[in-house]
Amino acid sequence: MFSLSPESGSPFVAGTRFDLASAGYVAAEYVLSGTAGAYGRSGNGVATVEHADFATRVLVYRPADAGAFNGTVWVEWLNVSGGLDAAPDWIFTHTELMRRGAAWVGVSAQKSGVEGGAGILGMPSLSLVGINPARYGALHHPGDRFSYDIYAQVGAAVRSGSGTILDGLVVDRVLAIGQSQSAFRLTTFVNDIDSVTPVYDGFLIHARGRAAAPLDDDGDPAAALRGGPVAFHRGLRVPVLCVESETDLMSLDYLAVRQDDDDSFVAWEIAGASHGDVYTFAAGPIDTGRLPVHELAAAWVPVAEVYGMALDKAVNAGPQHYVMNAAVSRLDQWARDGTRPPPSPPLEVRDGVLVTDGLGNARGGIRTPHTDVPTAVLSGLGNSGHAIAFLCGSTTAFDAATLRSLYPSKEGYLERITAATAAAVSNGFVLEDDAAEISAIAAVNAPL
Repeated sequence: MFSLSPESGSPFVAGTRFDLASAGYVAAEYVLSGTAGAYGRSGNGVATVEHADFATRVLVYRPADAGAFNGTVWVEWLNVSGGLDAAPDWIFTHTELMRRGAAWVGVSAQKSGVEGGAGILGMPSLSLVGINPARYGALHHPGDRFSYDIYAQVGAAVRSGSGTILDGLVVDRVLAIGQSQSAFRLTTFVNDIDSVTPVYDGFLIHARGRAAAPLDDDGDPAAALRGGPVAFHRGLRVPVLCVESETDLMSLDYLAVRQDDDDSFVAWEIAGASHGDVYTFAAGPIDTGRLPVHELAAAWVPVAEVYGMALDKAVNAGPQHYVMNAAVSRLDQWARDGTRPPPSPPLEVRDGVLVTDGLGNARGGIRTPHTDVPTAVLSGLGNSGHAIAFLCGSTTAFDAATLRSLYPSKEGYLERITAATAAAVSNGFVLEDDAAEISAIAAVNAPL
């Protein structure tokens, strides 16, 4: 059962910080309450083994004009690795979702986001109930073993359209998305839950590691980081696109479960990208899709600090945002008409180490102008200084002599940026709608 959230303060989520109305969108927040099931292993599948009451939060971002809606709803499993509800994939992809007229739904699926508790990164919990008890005090979550069914119930409600939180919108597709810890849980959802609760039309699983979340984890949330390797099942019911950065492949050890694409599965590996990056932390939250280029370019400049947490190196300034825009576009099309995303070259790995070129950037993987016309080493590895640093990658600028040897003139550099961007667009890993912005930011930020 859905009901509107109390009018006490503003909805809380770590996401974008601009007024959605400026992009023609509206926001609403609801309480979903009812009874959820927990799953257990049963023969070759799973079965419901327990029920409990719950009341959790659901966020909705949708076009203000129903006629602008494109029929697709993205349902994000909000991430709680930092001890609070965060929407990293809304940050990564919102410019593409909004220009296409998609709706986005954020689900507070896990207990630590609702009532608090330890996070994977050991940061203090900023639960909804603790942040704003007047607004969220009536919420209650029976434990993460119920999270899968809660997430399924939201998807089912979204699909029904009329009479629900998307009343007035004609829903054609409901797509699941989640990053990091949420991707671990969606891996389990795809492998074990989707066959018994066929709700979603496709899954974008972003930045998972070697393991998948267990069905019954109400203990240490970091257990998923230590779990054994879990690959995706073959012959999945609906399309699954898995997107991985260098950090995810190496530090989180997705390398251990790398698998070939098949009819229902495609994996993308992005060269020069990290689990979290400068777009996640700085540019994305303010990127309306309409910012003057000098403002957006300034936000793309990497710094060695994340929300007051000092790092030893500047955060990765790689291309993940633009590739993720392409990813949501390609999965939507795959679910819409069966057109598969292009296959990604794998990142080159030898003896358990990423293979790099003469400048220090990774070989293989999805190529973009950020790595093929570089002004720095962009890595998903190599940072330190704070517990979060290993997820932030690094940016190590080339010295002046290296830059002069590569680019005798700024004009020549920008010509190469334009050509490399066109190649990435042609290969299907960058959208034509983003090409001009990539070149414009390069023109402002070029250290030449």
